[in-house]
Amino acid sequence: MQQTAAIIGGGVIGGGWAARFLLAGWHVRVFDPDPDAQRKIGEVLENARRSLPGLSDTALPAEGRLSFHSTMSDAVDGAIWIQESVPERLDLKRKVYQTLQHHCAADAIIGSSTSGFKPSDLQGCATRPEQIVVCHPFNPVYLLPLVEVVMGQADALEPRIDAILRQLGMRPLFIRREIDAHIADRLLEAVWREALWLVNDGIATTQDIDEAIRLGFGLRWAQMGLFETYRIAGGEAGMVHFLAQFGPALEWPWTKLMDVPELTDALVARIASQSDAQSGTHSIRALERIRDDNLVGILRVLKANDWGAGAVLNRHDNHLDEGEIPSDMKGIADLARPVKTLRRAVPLDWTDYNGHMNEARYLQAFGDATDRLMLIIGCTPDYIRAGGSYFTAETHIRHLNEVHAGTQIHIETQVLAGAGKKMHLFHRMFDGTRVLATAEHMLIHVSLETRRASDPAPQIADALARLVHAHGPLPRPEGAGAAIGLR
Repeated sequence: MQQTAAIIGGGVIGGGWAARFLLAGWHVRVFDPDPDAQRKIGEVLENARRSLPGLSDTALPAEGRLSFHSTMSDAVDGAIWIQESVPERLDLKRKVYQTLQHHCAADAIIGSSTSGFKPSDLQGCATRPEQIVVCHPFNPVYLLPLVEVVMGQADALEPRIDAILRQLGMRPLFIRREIDAHIADRLLEAVWREALWLVNDGIATTQDIDEAIRLGFGLRWAQMGLFETYRIAGGEAGMVHFLAQFGPALEWPWTKLMDVPELTDALVARIASQSDAQSGTHSIRALERIRDDNLVGILRVLKANDWGAGAVLNRHDNHLDEGEIPSDMKGIADLARPVKTLRRAVPLDWTDYNGHMNEARYLQAFGDATDRLMLIIGCTPDYIRAGGSYFTAETHIRHLNEVHAGTQIHIETQVLAGAGKKMHLFHRMFDGTRVLATAEHMLIHVSLETRRASDPAPQIADALARLVHAHGPLPRPEGAGAAIGLR
């Protein structure tokens, strides 16, 4: 059964939340008095639909239903999660909560996107303070997984909040003591103050500062954060050595962390002029798309290494695949049918100059399907570490129909043979019921110690034999045996 979320305030953050919920399969009901709200959220959704499917290595749920409402009371009808993203004015937020609590379900979660207010600030005049929590995301909400969660009087809601946010593919960071601006914004504020002083004092331009971050420590922070980065900087002795060497430097008069330059008209004009010169040739929407494409690329590298935000995304992929793609023989509902071994959307970076999925990505998709079949029959990471695996000896791919970015593909795998050292697979790639491509793989079981062909372990041979026997009555696929050596 699809769940419903209400979004109160449809700006950049509210629109990002709407996209996150909608593409996770939730129905989304939006209230925002701005007459341009529908257009703005539509543009955010367009960016999210373009980028988010490419972040996942499995298919996303069917998109929920989006609706816009003229009153908060109508918007929260049936909602189990209400995300408030109105401007950062405490009087406005409190007024919103009074209206929301008058109309929403008593057990609905009300999350605030506030970047600065504490739960005690928000819960101060609420009818049900235990219903309101801080859920502070990061822009773009539909790509970045972190959510800072501060509970206040809502501790009883923690298990539900944790489960829902993880279902959305996010990583809740529960902050045990409330503090103004939480964690991340306090760190960002320190860098922001220094940056303003560097421009104010004529030491650097906005572009100089951005280059220092994105070409230097920003790349380290994306994968290891602050403390782990400095632990490495301490060499073999680690953090103790780093603090001994560089800790005293914190006492030097380098920073102006407690001071803020006066934002005079002249300083604002200088910052705006430099910023426009730096990237003003791109519209804001174009910059968002560039940002999203780069984030997807960075996050996919982290996924490949199962590290940082990439590990969060891998866990979400595994959650989405539960019940859809088997991970062992027990997970196959019907042995007599080809096994579903992959489902995903085609990401942007899989396409070529013609807008088609390029040849290398067909091989990657079919290779991923082969890897899944190997896992199903018991050729697990532990088995491979113990010294046995399958090597691909021959591959034959047929391209039958065009495949574009965003296409929801799935692969079904038929096992043609599996006696002895050989495994012969035939994959079909589909968009719905339309066949897009096929691939034939011949694999040889190998001892990783000798690097020579060897018989698989009995449990793998037995699982493979079961699939060969079950698939034997199936019609031989068109094009099977076309690869060299199989004719």
